[in-house]
Amino acid sequence: MHFLALSFGFKDVIDILLVAIILYETYRLLRRSGAGNLFWGILAFIIVWFLVSFVFQLDLTGALFDRIISVGAIALIVIFQEEIRMFFYRLGSRFSTMRLFRNRATEDETASRQQILEIAQACRHMASTKTGALIVMAGEVSLKEYYETGERLDAVVSTRLIENIFFKNTPLHDGALIIRDGKMRAAACILPVSKNQDIPLHYGLRHRAALGLTEKTDATCIVVSEETGHISVAKAGTIREVKEDDLFLVLHSSSMA
Repeated sequence: MHFLALSFGFKDVIDILLVAIILYETYRLLRRSGAGNLFWGILAFIIVWFLVSFVFQLDLTGALFDRIISVGAIALIVIFQEEIRMFFYRLGSRFSTMRLFRNRATEDETASRQQILEIAQACRHMASTKTGALIVMAGEVSLKEYYETGERLDAVVSTRLIENIFFKNTPLHDGALIIRDGKMRAAACILPVSKNQDIPLHYGLRHRAALGLTEKTDATCIVVSEETGHISVAKAGTIREVKEDDLFLVLHSSSMA
């Protein structure tokens, strides 16, 4: 015991912290995908494997657990390939020098402000009439696979056009409107629905679709509730209600991030 105390140093502290961070990020990833309980099951199995193989040193049982670990690791990679892909995407986006040194021209920022203003005005009008809407503002990730599921528009961002798209009983009102590179690319698009089991029950399909897309991409989604008229903004797998007067500032800060 005295030897263990002497051998425990700064490197061991760093090692423990890194493992804790990896476990925490893994838990967040699985919980967001609706598999939080699976994380605890895997963690319990790893603890038992460690005790059997390294503490009690049961050779036969340890060999069996080693085989299960090697096969199980491959199975988990296959099952959670989408979550793993998103994990590495977010990791890369945090360290991307392109985002740090990207030059935003004054005219591009002015155009972006005008587009956000058009979107915010449309959302306020639709909220007042309780017109349900789901609008996607794309980020760096291409959403081509999603806007190909809808009707192509390639139209200039316009308050009146947005309101007309989501007007009740019109052909394009059901689904999402995707905006990318200053253009309304497509309407009536199909988005992936979040499997997160912690989503409040009062959230409808539009909210779940907004969460589902933002869990997989860096897009920002705006939802207007058809039941309450409340406006919600989803980003990075989280969603929150915003006041109508604050919507422009929220969307503008999101686009600058």
